[in-house]
Amino acid sequence: MNRSILSLAGATAALVALTGAAVLTGAGDPAAAPVGSAARQPVQRSALVCPAPSASELASTTYTSFTPKGTQPGRQGSAQLLPATGAAGGQAKPLAPLTEPGVPVTAKVDKPDQPALVGTAEGGLAPGWSVQQTTVISAGAGRGVLGTSCVAPDSEFWFPAASTAADRQDFLHLVNPDDMDAVVDIELFGKDGALKATTGDGVSVPSQGSTSILLSTLIAEKAPDLTVHVTVRSGRVGAAVQAADSRLGVDWLPAAADPAGGLVFPGIPSDATSVQLVAYATSQEDADLTVRLASPAGSITPAGHETLHVKSGMTTAVDLGDLTKGEAGSLLLAPTDAHSPAPIVAALRITRGTGAKQEMAFLPATAKIDDRATVADNRTKASTLSLVAPGKEATVKVTTSAATDGGAPVTKTVTVKAGTTLAIEPPQPSSGTGAYAVTVEPVSGGPVYASRMLSLPLNGVPMFTIQPMPDDRGTVVVPKVQPNLSILTD
Repeated sequence: MNRSILSLAGATAALVALTGAAVLTGAGDPAAAPVGSAARQPVQRSALVCPAPSASELASTTYTSFTPKGTQPGRQGSAQLLPATGAAGGQAKPLAPLTEPGVPVTAKVDKPDQPALVGTAEGGLAPGWSVQQTTVISAGAGRGVLGTSCVAPDSEFWFPAASTAADRQDFLHLVNPDDMDAVVDIELFGKDGALKATTGDGVSVPSQGSTSILLSTLIAEKAPDLTVHVTVRSGRVGAAVQAADSRLGVDWLPAAADPAGGLVFPGIPSDATSVQLVAYATSQEDADLTVRLASPAGSITPAGHETLHVKSGMTTAVDLGDLTKGEAGSLLLAPTDAHSPAPIVAALRITRGTGAKQEMAFLPATAKIDDRATVADNRTKASTLSLVAPGKEATVKVTTSAATDGGAPVTKTVTVKAGTTLAIEPPQPSSGTGAYAVTVEPVSGGPVYASRMLSLPLNGVPMFTIQPMPDDRGTVVVPKVQPNLSILTD
């Protein structure tokens, strides 16, 4: 009898807890989520990590934090960044704390020992929270602009276009936001397949801390084109590769989109002097793909690069030259056999300038925007937004936020024709000065992919960085919840 009563009480509590959890996760208007149906609701908590920016004495780093205005005004929240220095980081002063959506906040750091950061946003500031880390190194071998959107921690990352060549120094940065150590495995793949790494297995990343690994210390081979695969055995991490070239400057190589049979690279600048494609086939099947360039006027086939063959388990690099021929474009890869596509990961290394005044940036394959994408730290006459609609024509809403020093947001609706790339300067905030954020929301039509180029020329060098703009995952599907009385049976 007592056992039955306890079972009934426990089941009732479980039902209440389950229903309560669904309400807390959704945190939306009950009318928007009718009983018995799933609904998409704003997330309640977001986590981001930012890698340590640079050890250069000449580096200056700006962090820009921003959350778009949502559909639920009045929800309170918080968003802040803390040093990833273990337990001591929790006692540090927050960097660029955000107090309201729709208005970006910036913080500038000039210390060469600036640590990695761990960030958390909650409540009304969680959906779509974005942080941009932009570093300018004015001189020296590592001169250039390093830009990256701080990333959500995950369990797997792919980095095509890394290198251990003699003129490159590539560091893999790993940041652990959690209270337990994470364990990570690192695999390297070259043109002939897997390369044996000396210390790539079981790398420990301390709790609320970070570690960086020079890729050339993992293998003896000087491999100019590599794919780095990071998998997490326990815990979760954020990951990025900092690539420094003795001739072409330095930038962050973000993780590529998940392996897929077809890939999109939105936003190759019009004045690119060299474009290199690096791809890796992740399955046991070779990948055969068609190559197209979505230009402003339409989709064309680059002469001499009509197809691409990528062998299973191997990294393939192709020099596409001055692919865009003076017009902004986007690279489109599609499987030759749509019925049995072999998945690949890929990234572009893009170079602007000539001779001693060259600068490089990376553009990995990018996921499409489902609901919304945001990029922070845009600057007047320095930002170029690129939108591509590989299939059908698409209508897109572009919103520029208020600036850090005031002003009001501005919204513009644009149309991207099928198979084309639209490269525009984002609309400027209404009055106000300083950095601003740009949000892209598909309105109608086919899938849309986007990126943002930030151009900060210095001393004749066309310094720049490109940030892909995948969906911000600011909402989550809350499954329907209904009582199941079968759990009451003993």
